[in-house]
Amino acid sequence: MTPSGRHGPLTGVRVVELGNFIAAPTAGRVLAEFGADVIKVERPSTGDELRTWRLHRGDTSLLFRTMARNKRSLTLDLRAAEGQRIARDLIGTADVVLENFRPGTLEKWGLGPEEIRALHPSVVLVRISGYGQTGPYRNRPGFGGVAEALGGVRHLTGYPGLPPVRTGVSLADSVAGLYAVIGALLGLLRTRAGASGETVDVALYEAVYSLMESSLPDYDAFGVTREATGAVIPGVVPSNTYRCADGKYVVVGGNNNAIFTRLMTAVGRPDLAADPELADNAGRVARAADIDEAIGAWTAGLDSAAALDRLAAASVPSGPIYDVADIAADPHFAARGMLERHPVRIDDEPREVAFPGVVPKLAEEPGGTRWLGPELGAHTDEVLAELHRTPADITRLRAEGVI
Repeated sequence: MTPSGRHGPLTGVRVVELGNFIAAPTAGRVLAEFGADVIKVERPSTGDELRTWRLHRGDTSLLFRTMARNKRSLTLDLRAAEGQRIARDLIGTADVVLENFRPGTLEKWGLGPEEIRALHPSVVLVRISGYGQTGPYRNRPGFGGVAEALGGVRHLTGYPGLPPVRTGVSLADSVAGLYAVIGALLGLLRTRAGASGETVDVALYEAVYSLMESSLPDYDAFGVTREATGAVIPGVVPSNTYRCADGKYVVVGGNNNAIFTRLMTAVGRPDLAADPELADNAGRVARAADIDEAIGAWTAGLDSAAALDRLAAASVPSGPIYDVADIAADPHFAARGMLERHPVRIDDEPREVAFPGVVPKLAEEPGGTRWLGPELGAHTDEVLAELHRTPADITRLRAEGVI
Protein backbone atom coordinates (compact mmCIF):
# COMPACT_ATOMS: atom_id res chain seq x y z
CA MET A 1 0.00 0.00 0.00
CA THR A 2 2.96 2.36 -0.01
CA PRO A 3 1.92 5.21 -2.32
CA SER A 4 3.48 4.91 -5.75
CA GLY A 5 2.85 6.62 -9.06
CA ARG A 6 0.79 9.78 -9.26
CA HIS A 7 -2.40 9.91 -7.24
CA GLY A 8 -3.04 13.65 -7.14
CA PRO A 9 -1.46 17.07 -6.83
CA LEU A 10 -0.10 16.32 -3.34
CA THR A 11 1.85 13.25 -4.42
CA GLY A 12 5.26 13.42 -2.75
CA VAL A 13 3.97 15.31 0.30
CA ARG A 14 4.27 13.38 3.56
CA VAL A 15 1.86 14.14 6.41
CA VAL A 16 2.17 12.80 9.95
CA GLU A 17 -1.25 12.75 11.61
CA LEU A 18 -1.06 12.71 15.39
CA GLY A 19 -4.72 13.53 15.97
CA ASN A 20 -7.77 11.52 16.96
CA PHE A 21 -11.53 11.77 16.53
CA ILE A 22 -12.74 14.14 13.75
CA ALA A 23 -10.89 17.45 13.34
CA ALA A 24 -7.28 16.55 12.50
CA PRO A 25 -8.36 13.29 10.81
CA THR A 26 -10.67 15.31 8.54
CA ALA A 27 -7.68 17.37 7.42
CA GLY A 28 -5.60 14.23 6.96
CA ARG A 29 -8.35 12.59 4.96
CA VAL A 30 -8.61 15.47 2.49
CA LEU A 31 -4.83 15.67 2.04
CA ALA A 32 -4.66 11.89 1.53
CA GLU A 33 -7.47 11.97 -1.03
CA PHE A 34 -5.33 14.23 -3.19
CA GLY A 35 -2.20 12.16 -3.05
CA ALA A 36 -0.39 12.95 0.19
CA ASP A 37 1.22 10.06 2.05
CA VAL A 38 -0.60 10.42 5.37
CA ILE A 39 0.81 8.34 8.21
CA LYS A 40 -1.73 8.11 11.01
CA VAL A 41 -0.12 7.53 14.40
CA GLU A 42 -2.40 5.55 16.73
CA ARG A 43 -2.16 4.18 20.23
CA PRO A 44 -1.12 0.52 20.39
CA SER A 45 -3.94 -1.96 21.14
CA THR A 46 -6.80 0.59 21.10
CA GLY A 47 -6.03 3.00 18.27
CA ASP A 48 -8.12 6.07 17.50
CA GLU A 49 -11.37 5.97 19.47
CA LEU A 50 -13.12 6.78 16.20
CA ARG A 51 -12.68 3.09 15.33
CA THR A 52 -15.58 2.26 17.65
CA TRP A 53 -17.76 5.36 17.19
CA ARG A 54 -21.14 4.48 15.62
CA LEU A 55 -20.08 0.86 15.48
CA HIS A 56 -23.12 -1.10 14.31
CA ARG A 57 -21.36 -4.40 13.62
CA GLY A 58 -17.83 -5.74 13.43
CA ASP A 59 -14.84 -4.23 15.23
CA THR A 60 -14.13 -1.14 13.12
CA SER A 61 -16.74 1.51 12.34
CA LEU A 62 -17.47 2.63 8.82
CA LEU A 63 -16.97 6.15 10.16
CA PHE A 64 -13.31 5.27 10.71
CA ARG A 65 -13.09 3.53 7.34
CA THR A 66 -14.27 6.80 5.80
CA MET A 67 -12.17 9.24 7.82
CA ALA A 68 -8.95 7.23 7.51
CA ARG A 69 -9.13 6.28 3.85
CA ASN A 70 -5.85 6.41 1.95
CA LYS A 71 -3.90 6.70 5.23
CA ARG A 72 -1.26 4.35 6.60
CA SER A 73 -1.69 3.26 10.23
CA LEU A 74 1.36 3.22 12.51
CA THR A 75 0.92 2.22 16.14
CA LEU A 76 3.16 4.16 18.51
CA ASP A 77 3.04 4.95 22.22
CA LEU A 78 3.87 8.64 22.35
CA ARG A 79 4.08 8.50 26.15
CA ALA A 80 7.12 6.21 25.96
CA ALA A 81 10.58 7.68 25.45
CA GLU A 82 11.34 5.35 22.56
CA GLY A 83 7.96 6.10 21.01
CA GLN A 84 8.84 9.79 21.13
CA ARG A 85 12.21 9.09 19.48
CA ILE A 86 10.49 7.25 16.66
CA ALA A 87 7.99 10.10 16.32
CA ARG A 88 10.86 12.58 16.01
CA ASP A 89 12.48 10.43 13.33
CA LEU A 90 9.16 10.28 11.48
CA ILE A 91 8.57 14.02 11.76
CA GLY A 92 12.05 14.53 10.32
CA THR A 93 10.75 12.99 7.07
CA ALA A 94 7.47 14.94 6.99
CA ASP A 95 6.27 18.04 5.18
CA VAL A 96 3.21 18.53 7.41
CA VAL A 97 2.38 17.48 10.98
CA LEU A 98 -1.28 17.48 12.08
CA GLU A 99 -2.33 17.35 15.73
CA ASN A 100 -5.47 18.06 17.74
CA PHE A 101 -4.41 17.49 21.34
CA ARG A 102 -4.99 19.95 24.15
CA PRO A 103 -2.34 22.72 24.08
CA GLY A 104 0.82 21.64 25.88
CA THR A 105 0.47 17.93 25.12
CA LEU A 106 3.03 17.86 22.32
CA GLU A 107 5.41 19.92 24.44
CA LYS A 108 5.04 17.40 27.28
CA TRP A 109 6.14 14.66 24.89
CA GLY A 110 9.12 16.64 23.63
CA LEU A 111 7.41 17.20 20.29
CA GLY A 112 6.56 20.89 20.58
CA PRO A 113 7.24 23.49 17.88
CA GLU A 114 10.79 24.22 19.03
CA GLU A 115 11.76 20.54 18.99
CA ILE A 116 10.05 19.99 15.66
CA ARG A 117 11.79 23.01 14.13
CA ALA A 118 15.14 21.70 15.34
CA LEU A 119 14.43 18.42 13.58
CA HIS A 120 12.99 19.86 10.42
CA PRO A 121 13.02 23.68 9.99
CA SER A 122 10.65 23.69 7.02
CA VAL A 123 7.93 21.38 8.35
CA VAL A 124 4.40 22.82 8.56
CA LEU A 125 2.89 22.21 12.01
CA VAL A 126 -0.91 22.36 12.03
CA ARG A 127 -2.45 22.51 15.51
CA ILE A 128 -6.18 22.15 16.15
CA SER A 129 -7.63 22.69 19.61
CA GLY A 130 -10.84 23.81 21.25
CA TYR A 131 -9.79 27.39 22.00
CA GLY A 132 -6.44 27.86 20.24
CA GLN A 133 -2.86 27.86 21.47
CA THR A 134 -3.12 31.27 23.18
CA GLY A 135 -5.63 33.24 25.23
CA PRO A 136 -7.23 32.75 28.65
CA TYR A 137 -9.22 29.66 27.56
CA ARG A 138 -6.32 27.82 25.88
CA ASN A 139 -6.07 25.12 28.57
CA ARG A 140 -9.77 24.30 28.65
CA PRO A 141 -10.89 21.03 27.08
CA GLY A 142 -13.06 21.80 24.08
CA PHE A 143 -15.07 19.48 21.86
CA GLY A 144 -17.02 20.37 18.74
CA GLY A 145 -20.41 20.72 20.41
CA VAL A 146 -18.98 23.22 22.90
CA ALA A 147 -17.33 25.14 20.05
CA GLU A 148 -20.63 25.36 18.18
CA ALA A 149 -22.17 26.95 21.27
CA LEU A 150 -19.35 29.39 22.00
CA GLY A 151 -18.86 30.28 18.33
CA GLY A 152 -22.48 31.44 18.02
CA VAL A 153 -24.04 28.90 15.67
CA ARG A 154 -25.95 26.95 18.32
CA HIS A 155 -27.77 30.14 19.39
CA LEU A 156 -29.15 30.49 15.86
CA THR A 157 -30.19 26.86 15.40
CA GLY A 158 -33.78 25.87 16.06
CA TYR A 159 -37.03 27.75 16.59
CA PRO A 160 -37.70 30.84 18.71
CA GLY A 161 -38.62 30.04 22.28
CA LEU A 162 -37.34 26.46 22.14
CA PRO A 163 -34.01 25.07 23.39
CA PRO A 164 -31.14 25.45 20.92
CA VAL A 165 -30.43 22.34 18.88
CA ARG A 166 -27.39 20.99 17.05
CA THR A 167 -26.93 19.52 13.61
CA GLY A 168 -26.59 15.74 13.49
CA VAL A 169 -22.97 15.84 12.29
CA SER A 170 -19.67 17.05 13.76
CA LEU A 171 -19.93 20.51 12.24
CA ALA A 172 -17.24 22.34 14.23
CA ASP A 173 -14.70 19.56 13.86
CA SER A 174 -15.29 19.22 10.12
CA VAL A 175 -15.04 22.95 9.45
CA ALA A 176 -11.91 23.17 11.61
CA GLY A 177 -10.46 20.28 9.62
CA LEU A 178 -11.05 22.16 6.38
CA TYR A 179 -9.38 25.28 7.78
CA ALA A 180 -6.48 23.03 8.80
CA VAL A 181 -6.17 21.90 5.18
CA ILE A 182 -6.11 25.52 4.04
CA GLY A 183 -3.44 26.31 6.62
CA ALA A 184 -1.36 23.30 5.62
CA LEU A 185 -1.48 24.25 1.95
CA LEU A 186 -0.59 27.87 2.72
CA GLY A 187 2.33 26.64 4.80
CA LEU A 188 3.49 24.37 1.98
CA LEU A 189 3.39 27.32 -0.43
CA ARG A 190 5.58 29.24 1.99
CA THR A 191 8.15 26.46 2.31
CA ARG A 192 8.14 25.81 -1.43
CA ALA A 193 9.19 29.45 -1.81
CA GLY A 194 12.20 28.75 0.39
CA ALA A 195 10.91 30.21 3.66
CA SER A 196 11.00 28.49 7.03
CA GLY A 197 8.19 26.30 8.28
CA GLU A 198 4.84 27.68 9.38
CA THR A 199 2.80 26.95 12.50
CA VAL A 200 -0.96 26.92 11.90
CA ASP A 201 -3.26 27.51 14.88
CA VAL A 202 -6.88 26.44 14.29
CA ALA A 203 -9.41 26.81 17.11
CA LEU A 204 -12.68 24.90 16.89
CA TYR A 205 -14.73 27.81 18.20
CA GLU A 206 -13.11 30.19 15.68
CA ALA A 207 -13.90 27.83 12.82
CA VAL A 208 -17.56 28.08 13.85
CA TYR A 209 -17.32 31.82 14.52
CA SER A 210 -16.07 32.32 10.95
CA LEU A 211 -19.47 31.13 9.70
CA MET A 212 -21.35 33.89 11.48
CA GLU A 213 -21.37 36.29 8.51
CA SER A 214 -22.08 39.89 9.58
CA SER A 215 -23.47 39.05 13.03
CA LEU A 216 -20.73 40.93 14.88
CA PRO A 217 -20.68 44.16 12.86
CA ASP A 218 -24.49 44.24 12.79
CA TYR A 219 -24.48 43.99 16.58
CA ASP A 220 -21.69 46.51 17.08
CA ALA A 221 -23.05 49.07 14.63
CA PHE A 222 -26.80 48.69 15.14
CA GLY A 223 -27.34 46.69 18.33
CA VAL A 224 -28.95 43.89 16.32
CA THR A 225 -28.63 40.40 17.80
CA ARG A 226 -29.62 37.60 15.45
CA GLU A 227 -31.88 34.97 16.98
CA ALA A 228 -33.05 31.50 16.02
CA THR A 229 -35.55 31.70 13.18
CA GLY A 230 -36.46 28.10 12.43
CA ALA A 231 -36.53 27.26 8.73
CA VAL A 232 -35.96 30.79 7.41
CA ILE A 233 -32.86 32.92 7.19
CA PRO A 234 -33.45 36.45 8.50
CA GLY A 235 -33.42 39.34 6.10
CA VAL A 236 -33.73 37.18 2.98
CA VAL A 237 -37.21 36.63 1.49
CA PRO A 238 -38.46 34.26 0.27
CA SER A 239 -36.17 31.51 1.53
CA ASN A 240 -38.12 28.96 3.48
CA THR A 241 -39.40 25.40 3.80
CA TYR A 242 -42.92 24.55 2.64
CA ARG A 243 -45.16 21.52 3.21
CA CYS A 244 -46.61 19.72 0.20
CA ALA A 245 -49.77 17.64 -0.23
CA ASP A 246 -47.87 14.36 0.32
CA GLY A 247 -46.60 15.55 3.71
CA LYS A 248 -43.06 16.13 2.43
CA TYR A 249 -41.28 19.45 2.61
CA VAL A 250 -39.46 21.39 -0.09
CA VAL A 251 -36.95 24.19 0.26
CA VAL A 252 -37.46 27.21 -1.98
CA GLY A 253 -35.05 30.10 -2.47
CA GLY A 254 -36.65 32.90 -4.47
CA ASN A 255 -34.88 35.90 -2.97
CA ASN A 256 -33.18 37.13 -6.15
CA ASN A 257 -35.30 39.89 -7.78
CA ALA A 258 -35.70 38.14 -11.14
CA ILE A 259 -36.23 34.75 -9.53
CA PHE A 260 -38.93 36.18 -7.29
CA THR A 261 -40.91 37.29 -10.33
CA ARG A 262 -40.66 33.83 -11.89
CA LEU A 263 -41.57 32.17 -8.59
CA MET A 264 -44.69 34.22 -8.04
CA THR A 265 -45.78 33.56 -11.61
CA ALA A 266 -45.21 29.83 -11.14
CA VAL A 267 -47.31 29.71 -7.96
CA GLY A 268 -50.17 31.51 -9.66
CA ARG A 269 -49.67 34.93 -8.05
CA PRO A 270 -48.85 37.31 -10.90
CA ASP A 271 -50.20 40.10 -8.74
CA LEU A 272 -47.32 39.65 -6.32
CA ALA A 273 -44.84 39.32 -9.19
CA ALA A 274 -45.96 42.72 -10.48
CA ASP A 275 -46.25 44.47 -7.10
CA PRO A 276 -43.69 47.33 -7.05
CA GLU A 277 -43.38 47.05 -3.26
CA LEU A 278 -41.92 43.56 -3.71
CA ALA A 279 -39.44 44.43 -6.44
CA ASP A 280 -36.48 44.26 -4.07
CA ASN A 281 -35.49 42.27 -1.00
CA ALA A 282 -36.17 45.08 1.47
CA GLY A 283 -39.79 45.30 0.36
CA ARG A 284 -40.19 41.54 0.47
CA VAL A 285 -38.78 41.32 4.00
CA ALA A 286 -41.52 43.72 5.17
CA ARG A 287 -44.17 41.42 3.69
CA ALA A 288 -42.57 38.06 4.34
CA ALA A 289 -45.75 36.61 5.87
CA ASP A 290 -47.82 37.40 2.76
CA ILE A 291 -45.24 35.84 0.45
CA ASP A 292 -44.80 32.70 2.55
CA GLU A 293 -48.55 32.26 2.75
CA ALA A 294 -48.84 32.42 -1.03
CA ILE A 295 -46.08 29.88 -1.63
CA GLY A 296 -47.34 27.61 1.16
CA ALA A 297 -50.88 27.61 -0.23
CA TRP A 298 -49.52 26.56 -3.64
CA THR A 299 -47.28 23.75 -2.37
CA ALA A 300 -50.10 22.45 -0.16
CA GLY A 301 -52.04 21.56 -3.30
CA LEU A 302 -49.26 19.56 -4.97
CA ASP A 303 -47.19 16.50 -4.25
CA SER A 304 -43.56 17.41 -3.60
CA ALA A 305 -42.32 15.90 -6.88
CA ALA A 306 -44.84 17.88 -8.92
CA ALA A 307 -44.05 21.10 -7.05
CA LEU A 308 -40.33 20.65 -7.61
CA ASP A 309 -40.83 19.88 -11.30
CA ARG A 310 -42.79 23.11 -11.79
CA LEU A 311 -40.27 25.16 -9.82
CA ALA A 312 -37.39 23.70 -11.83
CA ALA A 313 -39.23 24.51 -15.06
CA ALA A 314 -39.49 28.12 -13.86
CA SER A 315 -35.75 28.17 -12.98
CA VAL A 316 -36.48 28.68 -9.30
CA PRO A 317 -33.86 27.22 -6.89
CA SER A 318 -35.63 24.48 -4.96
CA GLY A 319 -35.12 21.01 -3.66
CA PRO A 320 -36.36 18.20 -1.44
CA ILE A 321 -35.19 17.55 2.11
CA TYR A 322 -33.26 14.30 1.80
CA ASP A 323 -32.43 11.65 4.32
CA VAL A 324 -29.52 9.31 3.60
CA ALA A 325 -31.77 6.75 1.89
CA ASP A 326 -32.81 9.44 -0.59
CA ILE A 327 -29.16 10.34 -1.18
CA ALA A 328 -28.23 6.71 -1.80
CA ALA A 329 -30.98 6.41 -4.43
CA ASP A 330 -30.41 9.72 -6.21
CA PRO A 331 -29.03 9.43 -9.76
CA HIS A 332 -27.30 12.81 -9.60
CA PHE A 333 -25.18 11.76 -6.61
CA ALA A 334 -24.26 8.61 -8.52
CA ALA A 335 -23.45 10.45 -11.75
CA ARG A 336 -21.14 12.81 -9.88
CA GLY A 337 -19.21 9.98 -8.23
CA MET A 338 -20.58 10.77 -4.79
CA LEU A 339 -21.58 7.16 -4.09
CA GLU A 340 -18.32 5.22 -4.27
CA ARG A 341 -18.65 1.49 -3.69
CA HIS A 342 -15.82 -0.36 -1.96
CA PRO A 343 -15.38 -3.89 -0.59
CA VAL A 344 -15.26 -4.16 3.18
CA ARG A 345 -15.39 -7.06 5.64
CA ILE A 346 -17.85 -6.84 8.52
CA ASP A 347 -17.75 -9.72 11.02
CA ASP A 348 -15.71 -11.63 8.40
CA GLU A 349 -18.54 -11.17 5.92
CA PRO A 350 -17.46 -9.54 2.62
CA ARG A 351 -19.67 -6.65 1.61
CA GLU A 352 -19.66 -3.93 -1.01
CA VAL A 353 -20.61 -0.69 0.69
CA ALA A 354 -21.28 2.84 -0.54
CA PHE A 355 -18.98 5.58 0.77
CA PRO A 356 -19.04 9.33 0.09
CA GLY A 357 -17.09 10.59 -2.90
CA VAL A 358 -14.20 13.05 -2.91
CA VAL A 359 -14.72 16.83 -2.85
CA PRO A 360 -13.66 19.03 -4.66
CA LYS A 361 -13.39 17.68 -8.19
CA LEU A 362 -10.23 18.43 -10.14
CA ALA A 363 -10.17 17.94 -13.90
CA GLU A 364 -6.47 17.17 -14.36
CA GLU A 365 -5.43 15.41 -11.14
CA PRO A 366 -8.59 14.37 -9.33
CA GLY A 367 -8.55 12.95 -5.85
CA GLY A 368 -9.70 9.43 -5.14
CA THR A 369 -10.01 6.56 -2.70
CA ARG A 370 -7.09 4.16 -3.01
CA TRP A 371 -8.06 2.15 0.08
CA LEU A 372 -10.40 2.47 3.04
CA GLY A 373 -9.29 3.22 6.58
CA PRO A 374 -6.80 0.44 7.42
CA GLU A 375 -6.65 -2.06 10.23
CA LEU A 376 -4.91 -0.84 13.37
CA GLY A 377 -1.16 -0.83 12.82
CA ALA A 378 -1.44 -2.28 9.34
CA HIS A 379 1.57 -0.27 8.15
CA THR A 380 3.67 -0.22 11.31
CA ASP A 381 6.38 -2.56 10.05
CA GLU A 382 6.42 -0.83 6.67
CA VAL A 383 6.83 2.68 8.10
CA LEU A 384 9.43 1.61 10.66
CA ALA A 385 11.44 -0.07 7.92
CA GLU A 386 11.40 3.24 6.05
CA LEU A 387 12.86 4.78 9.23
CA HIS A 388 15.66 2.18 9.10
CA ARG A 389 14.42 0.03 11.99
CA THR A 390 15.49 -3.57 11.54
CA PRO A 391 13.15 -6.58 11.90
CA ALA A 392 14.81 -7.30 15.25
CA ASP A 393 14.14 -3.70 16.38
CA ILE A 394 10.50 -4.01 15.36
CA THR A 395 10.08 -7.31 17.21
CA ARG A 396 11.57 -5.78 20.36
CA LEU A 397 9.41 -2.63 20.11
CA ARG A 398 6.29 -4.73 19.76
CA ALA A 399 7.22 -6.90 22.75
CA GLU A 400 7.78 -3.76 24.84
CA GLY A 401 4.40 -2.30 23.86
CA VAL A 402 5.94 0.74 22.14
CA ILE A 403 4.20 -0.21 18.89
